[in-house]
Amino acid sequence: MTKRTLVVVNRTRGTVLGNRVLAAETFLSRLLGLLGTRELAPGAGIWISPASGVHTFGMPYAIDVAFLDARGGVIGVSQGLRPNRVSRFHPGARGVLEVKAGTLAATGTSLGDRLEFGARDLT
Repeated sequence: MTKRTLVVVNRTRGTVLGNRVLAAETFLSRLLGLLGTRELAPGAGIWISPASGVHTFGMPYAIDVAFLDARGGVIGVSQGLRPNRVSRFHPGARGVLEVKAGTLAATGTSLGDRLEFGARDLT
C-alpha cells in the first residue's frame, strides 16, 4: 500500500504549512492518525478526511489543527492542542490538517483562509 504525501499551501497568505503531509485515506489510517509517532518534524503532518474533530490521546506532543470545509476554507483552528485532549467538534468540517505545534501561527493561518493540497514534487 502506497502512502500519498502532500504539500499544503495557504493560498490566502502565500505560505507553506507542510511539504510532507500524509493523506489518511483509509479507515485504519484515519483511526490511527499520528498515534505511535514521537514528534512531528517541521513540514510534516497528516490530512484526515472525512473528520470534524480529533483527539491527542496517546500522543506525547502538542499539535496545531486546522478544520477545513469542502472548499479548503479554514472554519476552525486549535493551536497547541496538548496530549490527551479532545478538540472541539466542527460540524461543517470536511477534514482536519494536523501539523507541528506553532505552524499555524508561523504561517499566519487563521479562520477564513483557503488551503490547497497538491502532490509532493519528488524531483
